[in-house]
Amino acid sequence: QVHLVESGGGLVPPRESLRLSCAASERAFRIDTMGWYRQTPGKQRQLVATITRGGTTRYADSVQGRFTITRDNAREAVYLQMDNLKLEDTATYYCYAKIANSWYDEGTDYWGQGTQVTVSS
Repeated sequence: QVHLVESGGGLVPPRESLRLSCAASERAFRIDTMGWYRQTPGKQRQLVATITRGGTTRYADSVQGRFTITRDNAREAVYLQMDNLKLEDTATYYCYAKIANSWYDEGTDYWGQGTQVTVSS
């Protein structure tokens, strides 16, 4: 069973930067879209950014221009560079990946355990 392992959360003041990392715990047959979502207490999980295997990216309007998502297909890893952090970026961030087990498999959604990002002065 593949797991997604996240790292890089923490406590930072506003306008600082953080970099989140996420990697698969073992080699998968194929990893399609990867991404990051975030959630605050009492609210639904929301998209932050996604990236396809070919490198096409998508961002939430609230992070466009401040966050950058990248991936390393060889390492089966995805990264989120977060710059100019704001108080409202405080949330638990979850790594996401759609992982297929064969050529005919459409893929299954996998989630990391979550990493806390707190932006506070």
